[in-house]
Amino acid sequence: MASPSPSSSSSSMVTERRGIPGAQFVEDVQTYLTQLGLDVNSALAFLQERLQQYKLVEMKLLAQQRDLQAKIPDIEKCLDVVATLQAKKGTGEALTTDFEVSEGIYSRACIEDSDSVCLWLGANVMLEYSCEEATALLQKNLDNAKASLEVLVADLQFLRDQVTITQVTIARVYNWDVHQRRIQQAAATTKDS
Repeated sequence: MASPSPSSSSSSMVTERRGIPGAQFVEDVQTYLTQLGLDVNSALAFLQERLQQYKLVEMKLLAQQRDLQAKIPDIEKCLDVVATLQAKKGTGEALTTDFEVSEGIYSRACIEDSDSVCLWLGANVMLEYSCEEATALLQKNLDNAKASLEVLVADLQFLRDQVTITQVTIARVYNWDVHQRRIQQAAATTKDS
């Protein structure tokens, strides 16, 4: 969203949140157009472009939100598995479990006392951690994912507010233009009579 932010006669300041430019509520359309140095069609085109930019950013943020919402249960599941392994440790009792080899394909495994677990870090990288280190790492990842999700939800709310303000501004500019045309048409009709 590299386009410059126009100023208007609005009493509120334009804000920005994590690279998302704030929209201004336009109280006086005439002043707004004069300050921008634009005609109605150019202002409407600018506002429509800004609205499309907001929609694009919204799609990206929603995709990130879906990814995080899918990631959190996976991390919680891993934490549960590590906790189960730690609970069985030292009891002499083997843990029998089914694990997914591939989508829809499972295998049964018998896990005896284990002091370590292997965690996928991504990019085809797996590291072995002690159960305590794995718990600490997974808890840190869970906390980070939840914090990121909170920030993302706040960003989406901010973005939705900007979309609403921009849509209202488009309607106000359009309605002002219709009103001005009617005044001109009435003046022309009176002048011709």
